Amino acid sequence: MVVMEPGRPFVDEADQADIDKNKGIAILSYIIFFIPLLAARDSKYAMYHANQGLLLFLAAIVINIVGAIIPLLGWLIITPIGNLAVLVFAVLGIINAAKGELKPLPLIGGIQILK
Repeated sequence: MVVMEPGRPFVDEADQADIDKNKGIAILSYIIFFIPLLAARDSKYAMYHANQGLLLFLAAIVINIVGAIIPLLGWLIITPIGNLAVLVFAVLGIINAAKGELKPLPLIGGIQILK
């Protein structure tokens, strides 16, 4: 796992042809993160958004486990607010992918798991 410097994108610049060709796959990566791993492994653009989708997936797992372990506070505050934040971040990621941008997600977008 690599933590990126703030303000520095995961991929310096994606080719416009790559963005146009893989925009749909990049959008789907926020719903099912492993689709780009199967369909567009050579695309820097799709893999960037697959990494962001994987981070969201892992964040959702952590939020739900922590929310389930902590009684009352976790059930009433951590899980609902955490899942709402994951949903908002997923929508932001989908919008960025649809616009052809390589913007990292807030809070977790600076972590690189997939290369």
